[in-house]
Amino acid sequence: MTPIVNALAPIFLRLERARIAKDISSSLPLTAGLSAVHLIGFTLIMSGAMLANLRLAGVLFRVQPLADIRRPAERAIGAGLLVSITTGLLLFSPRATDASQNTFFQAKMAALAAACFCQFVLQRVIVSASSDRSAAARAIGVAGVLLWLTLAIAACAFVLLE
Repeated sequence: MTPIVNALAPIFLRLERARIAKDISSSLPLTAGLSAVHLIGFTLIMSGAMLANLRLAGVLFRVQPLADIRRPAERAIGAGLLVSITTGLLLFSPRATDASQNTFFQAKMAALAAACFCQFVLQRVIVSASSDRSAAARAIGVAGVLLWLTLAIAACAFVLLE
């Protein structure tokens, strides 16, 4: 186990013992419904992220001002994050200890953190320091695409290979 997982182990155990975790683990329809809503949130995240990052990379909507693409895309990412984090925590709760030790889950969480940092911090810094059509802006757009795709791959691996 990693030091972070070790430090959080008591919280994970308490989470698994919560009434809602027990209700979720004992109900296939509830688990399926949460999974479906989680996937809708993930779809919002990925669609917004791909639009914003591919525009920044200069692949899509080259003539559109970046703000016209980025603002609604980031709203979609934000809404998707709200839905996915909420449903993800609920899905995580019945198996927090085991999931937290899973390499694919850890990769998924690391990719999520890195992609969000790139999307909401690095891109603002790069674009405000240079043109949205600069080589640096295009590079950070490509990096964003790669990070979000890494998240998608890690998420699929977690679901399929756990």
